[in-house]
Amino acid sequence: MTFKPAKWPRKLRSQEWFGGSSKDAIYHRSWMKNQGLPADLLDGRPVIGICNTWSELTPCNAHLRDLAEKVKFGVYEAGGFPVEFPVFSPAESSLRPTAMMYRNLCAMDVEEAIRGKSMDGVVLLAGCDKTTPALLMGAASVDLPAIVVSGGPMLNGMFRGERVGSGTHLWKFSEAVRAGEMTAEEFVEAEASMSRSPGSCNTMGTASTMASMAEALGMALSGNAAIPAVDSRRRVMAHLTGRRIVDMVKDDLKPSDIMTKDAFENAIRTNAAIGGSTNAVIHLLAMAGRTKGVELTLDDWDRLGRDVPTIVNLMPSGKYLMEEFFYAGGLPVVIKRLGEAGLLHKDALTVSGGSMWDEVKNVKNWNEDVILPVEKALTQSGGIAVLRGNLAPGGAVIKPSAATPELMQHTGRAVVFEDIDDYKARINDDDLDIDETCVMVLKNCGPRGYPGMAEVGNMGLPPKILKKGITDMVRISDARMSGTAFGTVVLHTSPEAAVGGPLAVVQDGDIIELDVAGRRIHLDITDEELASRMAAWTAEKSGANPRPESGYAMLYHDRVMGADTGADFDFLVGHRGNAVGKEAH
Repeated sequence: MTFKPAKWPRKLRSQEWFGGSSKDAIYHRSWMKNQGLPADLLDGRPVIGICNTWSELTPCNAHLRDLAEKVKFGVYEAGGFPVEFPVFSPAESSLRPTAMMYRNLCAMDVEEAIRGKSMDGVVLLAGCDKTTPALLMGAASVDLPAIVVSGGPMLNGMFRGERVGSGTHLWKFSEAVRAGEMTAEEFVEAEASMSRSPGSCNTMGTASTMASMAEALGMALSGNAAIPAVDSRRRVMAHLTGRRIVDMVKDDLKPSDIMTKDAFENAIRTNAAIGGSTNAVIHLLAMAGRTKGVELTLDDWDRLGRDVPTIVNLMPSGKYLMEEFFYAGGLPVVIKRLGEAGLLHKDALTVSGGSMWDEVKNVKNWNEDVILPVEKALTQSGGIAVLRGNLAPGGAVIKPSAATPELMQHTGRAVVFEDIDDYKARINDDDLDIDETCVMVLKNCGPRGYPGMAEVGNMGLPPKILKKGITDMVRISDARMSGTAFGTVVLHTSPEAAVGGPLAVVQDGDIIELDVAGRRIHLDITDEELASRMAAWTAEKSGANPRPESGYAMLYHDRVMGADTGADFDFLVGHRGNAVGKEAH
């Protein structure tokens, strides 16, 4: 931790808009004053942007306007001037074809809004899966002082005495209906139990994972990740964050000071300890690609997370939900455990201005059945396993803590679905030639192929398999899966099928070998046969969606990179700074 605060007072960036008596300065000030603002709010004090992903079409974030008001209180108390602004809000639960397609659009919106407007620092209000990485990607590209406030998870769901995890039980109950173990009427009845308060998923899904990643990176105040959305302490967190961002501006404490390689390594190990979402792999790779001086690769994920025990007993890997995680002490307890085990860069800087270790060293674990002792870990080798082989030369990932141990080394016959429509058309057919020893393969669901890399990798099993009492099979795709999902599911296979990766040429009946311990995924054909199939492959015959002719979809198709590097746009990788542009008039 080598950060040296800047001198204060000094002239801030916002004074390029509001300082002086020129025509342009008067123009900027006078229009701001039509909101009833006193003149002294524009006198050189820090102007704090509140970047809000509030939207009633993004249910996870529909309560963020209330939090924005609490942030404003804190900013005013600390002597700053808060200004709230909206950005595109990609909703995981409703946006088609997939919210992932629009993460980069949101990040572009955030970056250009911060750079082009008269702010000195920014509070990032996020919640739903893609909003946290998008806001951090945009903020990192600009590198003005920034801090995250998460919206927080929903309260626990309960149905007939059973905890209901958002997402996790949707998949579980859906499979139970298809297996004949639950009626459609009971499924509908359970719906009311799934989302009973404001907030994001109450499991350790992607939203909770990314809130945890923001805290583990040092980009949120300690304790931010787990406070339930409706808990009064969530509002206190927003209030305190408003105070803190003003001091961050005075100190000139920026994302590039905090989001170092050590910080990313802390986040990767934290993800392993919490049993976090596979989606964190893509998002942290993309965030690192925007951060000055940081290089992060898939191999870093495997190297750093491989020997970290998963100690958070939450769905989908365990049995509890985010509410219990918060009551047990939340993420600070996990980070402290990592520090005690020698798995934490203790000196990593945080938005508090202090070190990560200073933030967590005195916290206590109040429930050791929720945050487990290491000797009782869900798995001693957690994290995200990165697989390579002739089927995935660019890598593929699997989440061991959510997989079936007996399937982690498996050889089976491929049953191939050329795209999601082919899967949906055939999966319920009792004549489908498949049994529980087979390997289900889904193609053309990657970044370019879907488009957008949808959460369809955790393919539901055929009803005739479910009716045997079988609940898991090996599944392989270039898709993602929800962080709330579970199973022995190989994801993010790179290069994806739509660009001619080896996945594109897998055929029914091919033998596939999975060896998670050996980090291997292998298509059991000769090199000559594989080369012959690859040479004969064409995009037109692949089953992938054709190139869009216009609009954002065309831009996405043409410029999105592979999952192995974060699925960002190639032209957005890198750091573009916060220089003030030319006057508009």
